[in-house]
Amino acid sequence: MESTQILSQEQKALEINLNDKIYGTFAEIGAGQEVARIFFQVGAAAGTIAKTMSAYDKTYSDAIYGAEQSGRYVCQPRLNNMLDHEYGLMVERLQDVRTDANFFVFADTVAAINYQKTIKGQGWLGIRFQLSPEGKHNDIIVHAKMLDNDNKLQQEAIGLLGVNMIYAAFFYNHDPELLVSSLIDNIKGRIEIDMLRVTGPDFEHVDERLYSLYLVKNDMTSVAMFDETGTMTHPSTHYYKKDLMVIRGHFRPPTKVTLDVFDSGFSQFKSQESVDPENARIVAELTLENLIVDGELNEKDFLMRAKMLNSLGKSVLISNCNNHQKLIEYLSDFKIKNLGLLIGARELLHIINEKYLLNQDGRLLVAFGELFNRNITIYVYPAYDDNGNLLTAETLPVPKGIHFLYKHLLDCHQIIGVSEYDHELLYILPNVVMHDLLTGDQDWESKVPEAVVNVIKENDYFGITEKVT
Repeated sequence: MESTQILSQEQKALEINLNDKIYGTFAEIGAGQEVARIFFQVGAAAGTIAKTMSAYDKTYSDAIYGAEQSGRYVCQPRLNNMLDHEYGLMVERLQDVRTDANFFVFADTVAAINYQKTIKGQGWLGIRFQLSPEGKHNDIIVHAKMLDNDNKLQQEAIGLLGVNMIYAAFFYNHDPELLVSSLIDNIKGRIEIDMLRVTGPDFEHVDERLYSLYLVKNDMTSVAMFDETGTMTHPSTHYYKKDLMVIRGHFRPPTKVTLDVFDSGFSQFKSQESVDPENARIVAELTLENLIVDGELNEKDFLMRAKMLNSLGKSVLISNCNNHQKLIEYLSDFKIKNLGLLIGARELLHIINEKYLLNQDGRLLVAFGELFNRNITIYVYPAYDDNGNLLTAETLPVPKGIHFLYKHLLDCHQIIGVSEYDHELLYILPNVVMHDLLTGDQDWESKVPEAVVNVIKENDYFGITEKVT
């Protein structure tokens, strides 16, 4: 990412207004005409703005953009309809008049915090734009949460975010990470962006999954998500009021054990009395901490793991939630009915030992209360220890000082051992598979799902082609 001076939104808006090649429409629903207002205030807006509009009344809004089947007006489908309608009008009415202009439409549908504080403040924002006259359009779509505890401040923050989006579209399109990180210029801590899609012919060279990494890496959100096709999406679309199992791991690479973890763990999760099998979902989680290799966060390594997980048909959360309490807090907005977190026995033992050693000052119960929140169930997949002993949820050698507490968690089913696992696969260890891959030992193929084998070979991960030849 190139280093740039952070400009104020007024500077950005004025630079756009003074550029006679940029011309467009603003359509804003909710939270006021905050984005357009900044362009008007800095002056020379006539050179940039073809039209501004807002349709607050639902009847008017439906007449212009079509009725929303869900009844929700702050949603991505409504934003898409706004962009489609307004951009169509721009092209229809002005393409033969402004032949030298790069057209854009900025749209947003936003619900700011209300007086009763029952609405926290969130919205969908998008820009459709050309980078060359008569060229095909691109889209930048964002979901944002407003963090200010005041309606007026939230409206102001939306205005600043909108200016950042328009400026990034036209001036930072050459640098994907700069484009992403600049969206919170001068509003860091006031806005959280947990979904961003950048699509169109001018961005086809960028793997969309990278945008999720950039959001989390630049502290713009705790969690971002892409689905099994590698398309960035918003977690609420998939998990709102659902039962969700999260599988945490390094996935470098996913092995046949990994596949069994998904299959056996999810099967047991769905069998729980409180879980509706038809309502249940599963997702892999990659944390930034687990993506650090040799002290660095490597984009190619991230994409490698992402593509391997997608090859298994898995959606992926990328997060900076080093402890699962942070993940619970993020997912709480989606009203998850039952949340299951599946980790390996060795990993759980490491977490427990660490908590025990760091909390010998009387905070032990508090520390474990944070770890084993009542809103989550920990599922434990068995593993062999270094001495060849089988570690399960029931046989985990926890420190004596917390043995009673651990037994209580087992008895009340906050910790559940995965029982229907494939014993024959436990001998497969990811570090051994990695060693085989790096040294050219062909035995690795027998330990990895066929889909992952194909991805590794097709993309020459770990330099496998050179090792084979």
